[in-house]
Amino acid sequence: MREPVRIGGTAGHGPGLTELLEQVAQGDQEAFAHVYDAVAGPVLGLVRRVLCDPAQSEEVTQEVLVEVWRTAARFQADRGSAMTWVMTLAHRRAVDRVRSAQARVDREERVARLDHTPAFDDVTEQVESRLEREQVRRCLGGLTERQRQAVTLAYYRGLTYREVAELLKLPLGTIKTRMRDGLIRLRDCLGGTA
Repeated sequence: MREPVRIGGTAGHGPGLTELLEQVAQGDQEAFAHVYDAVAGPVLGLVRRVLCDPAQSEEVTQEVLVEVWRTAARFQADRGSAMTWVMTLAHRRAVDRVRSAQARVDREERVARLDHTPAFDDVTEQVESRLEREQVRRCLGGLTERQRQAVTLAYYRGLTYREVAELLKLPLGTIKTRMRDGLIRLRDCLGGTA
């Protein structure tokens, strides 16, 4: 049976967490078992509060404990308590998992928006029936790449100015200027009067 571990600096029957981490830094597996017993519960509790998902919380807790084993030599007692150091590792790891998950969701949404091609409406069909496709392509080719991108997203993908700005991560005013300039050049190229 293992001796109890002192988490704080008070006198007790077993070595404190600080001493155990020093032993873990030297590769002492028995000391790590004591550290594990002392911190696994609090780490899981903190991680679960950040992540809310029990399965991911257990996974991140395991990652934190492996990190404690691998990086115990980095612990500096003069900069804070051992438990604070472990809990800081846990919090950082949990926050990183949340950020990673959010970044993945954001990427998937951007890809989905780019892949989304709405059905043509009546106005688009009427415009396409009046204009020859080749002339439209030629005129689109006369736009700058930035103008062509904004016009294509708005008129062929059906996005609003605001959606185009969000998708391209540009200010709304910049998108409006590109659209206006691009549409003026298209109108002049196609010989329209609007």
